[in-house]
Amino acid sequence: MTNKVRPTHVTADRERRVVIIQWSDGRECSYSFAGLRAVCPCVLCQGGHALMGRPADRLLLAKSQNDALNLDAATPVGSYAVQFAWNDGHDSGIYTWDYLYEAGL
Repeated sequence: MTNKVRPTHVTADRERRVVIIQWSDGRECSYSFAGLRAVCPCVLCQGGHALMGRPADRLLLAKSQNDALNLDAATPVGSYAVQFAWNDGHDSGIYTWDYLYEAGL
């Protein structure tokens, strides 16, 4: 992410099942719950430490569907990330703002 672009507003729309992030550069991105869960950056979801740090798979983010998945909570992690807790019990992924901005749809 360039020029320290940061989120100015983050909304979880549970009816539409999306997280909407407005960025300081004026960009707005919408991420489906299923897509966010599918591109979880945690070590378990990424397949081990050697595979960590890759950018999100934009196609997977855009195409993932899971009508049973819901967001239980979104918790800030310092000033650099957000941690999502999903109703499937998974909550170990820390999504940096850089990761989300670069993946933005």
